[in-house]
Amino acid sequence: MPTPPALTETIGADRSAAWDRAQTFAEFLPTAEDNVGLWEQNYSRARIPQDLADRAEGALGTWRLLVLSEDWCGDAANTVPVLAAFADAVSNLDLRLLARDENLDLMDEHLTGTSRSIPVVLVLDGDGVERAWWGPRPVDLQAWVMGPGKEMEPSDRYREVRKWYARDHGRTTVMEVVERVEQASGAGRVA
Repeated sequence: MPTPPALTETIGADRSAAWDRAQTFAEFLPTAEDNVGLWEQNYSRARIPQDLADRAEGALGTWRLLVLSEDWCGDAANTVPVLAAFADAVSNLDLRLLARDENLDLMDEHLTGTSRSIPVVLVLDGDGVERAWWGPRPVDLQAWVMGPGKEMEPSDRYREVRKWYARDHGRTTVMEVVERVEQASGAGRVA
């Protein structure tokens, strides 16, 4: 696996071609084979906090969320449906998905350390230029997974991760992605 590039090496890259071949969430959902119930349930139950929707609406311009994902990924099944519902609710956001395993060149530009961890959300401006990215988990959850959670058996760790997502209802994921959009647009808070 290649050495991950510095963040600044991916910022400014034209991702229009990737965006054009990506699926909408509505196109992706019927093709999912793994975690189908989780994908559907998390999308149908997503409740978008008005304060975060307002913040996203305040980011000047049109923004695209290009997500690298796979249906078998539990973290993706817990975050991407909420982000899809968020994009549906915000007039200046759109979301599309690409399969990680079919886009390893793009994935390898957005590694977590040396890992191809997903989901990865590329924040693109209206012209398809990458301005920021997020992934694969909310910061606090990732710190737990890489710290105390690492000592647990995988099945126990995943159970705790699921509990965290269930308590959070996607709010932290949406908030962190909104922060990336705000930073990219110059319209607000700096994380």
